[in-house]
Amino acid sequence: MKEQAEAVQRMQEYIEVHLDEQITLADLSRVSLYSPWHSYRLFRQWTGRTPADYIRRLRLSKSALKLRDEACRIIDVAFSLGFGSVDGYQRAFFREFGCNPSEYAENPIPLYLFTPYGAVYREIRKEGTAMEKVKNVFIQEVDKPARKVILKRGIEASDYFPYCEEVGCDVWGLLMSMKSLCGEPVCLWLPETYRKPGTSEYVQGVEVGMEYDGPVPEGFDTIELPPAKYLMFQGEPYEEEEYCQAIEEVRESIRKYDPSVTGREWDRENPRIQLEPIGSRGYIELLAVK
Repeated sequence: MKEQAEAVQRMQEYIEVHLDEQITLADLSRVSLYSPWHSYRLFRQWTGRTPADYIRRLRLSKSALKLRDEACRIIDVAFSLGFGSVDGYQRAFFREFGCNPSEYAENPIPLYLFTPYGAVYREIRKEGTAMEKVKNVFIQEVDKPARKVILKRGIEASDYFPYCEEVGCDVWGLLMSMKSLCGEPVCLWLPETYRKPGTSEYVQGVEVGMEYDGPVPEGFDTIELPPAKYLMFQGEPYEEEEYCQAIEEVRESIRKYDPSVTGREWDRENPRIQLEPIGSRGYIELLAVK
């Protein structure tokens, strides 16, 4: 099973790098080291989508971010991401998101972007992870301004995997479509003050300015957080299959850290924050201090 997951992961990584080029089943077969037929079957089995559908949805989501963040023409976006015609791109965009790309460019709204999850993560769970030698963990002080967080609550989740089982993984794609103060969505462990009865400690959301008066997606809540000082714990870059170990290394460092050495203590009244685990930058968590 591990060999299959790694083969699909290689195909996913190839697609990400060559998204603006023509990608054939022969290309995916070459990087997976399986036959074209077997590559297709494995890809569909592990991602739940055919390669063509996976590529199409990923291209459309990338195009939405371009339209949101860059002053570019629809025709340029369409052709830069491998669509054969502007009409075809516009139809595909409307089917995917329910609005035309030109309308979206003028007035970006929250969209459920396609968020691909690496096949290797299906084989990875945090429980029972054996930690080896602790690597370097870098600590940096970060000041967070007063802000709002638009978030989706779970039911009982206290961490990522249970949260996804409760609310689904599509939430992250929607949050990715929204501009954030810190440039990306966040995961939060909410203190009791910010929780509603019968809802989870762990949530996902996006930080926006206090002046934000834009749309809030259906089923989402908004909370307001005060200015706060945080310590950001960042581990070393890691390989994707070392995901669990990378998390445990950072958390072990947090457990051992004593903020009193700098005249502070943990601020339990502000949420603990987790950023998306990305191997190339290392695992990151932020804890408030006062």
